[in-house]
Amino acid sequence: MQPVRVIGLGNRLRGDDAVGLHVARSLRGRVGRQVEVIEGVAGSLDLLEWIEGARQVILIDAARSGQPAGTIHRFDASTAGIGACLFPSSTHALNVVDILELGRALGRLPPQVIVYGIEAVDLRDGEALSPAVAGAVEQVAAQVLRDLEDMTHA
Repeated sequence: MQPVRVIGLGNRLRGDDAVGLHVARSLRGRVGRQVEVIEGVAGSLDLLEWIEGARQVILIDAARSGQPAGTIHRFDASTAGIGACLFPSSTHALNVVDILELGRALGRLPPQVIVYGIEAVDLRDGEALSPAVAGAVEQVAAQVLRDLEDMTHA
């Protein structure tokens, strides 16, 4: 059986950009054996490789859409693009939108792709999350656990 994958993206040395990594780390040990948790530094086609071969995927990354820091966005990217409104620019070479659209064009997306974006405010060098973004980590983790419950029992 193909796995369900949770992929947290970010750069641990760029403040709030690491939020996806923090969410993924918080989920380790809290998910079933049928779920793979990946902490990845996005910016290359690695993301497409992680997505490929999965039954369902949940992606978590920092977002920059102008909403208040810590705002949580959730999109179902299974059948339609999420557009550049959530990830208009990236601190990575290729952003999540670029990779998802490439995967869609190549026919390599799994049947279900959920994307969480957490609004970042501080992307300067450093390992600490801003307070608002740190406060969103457990909220997103709880939402991901609910999504996983739905996915693994469907």
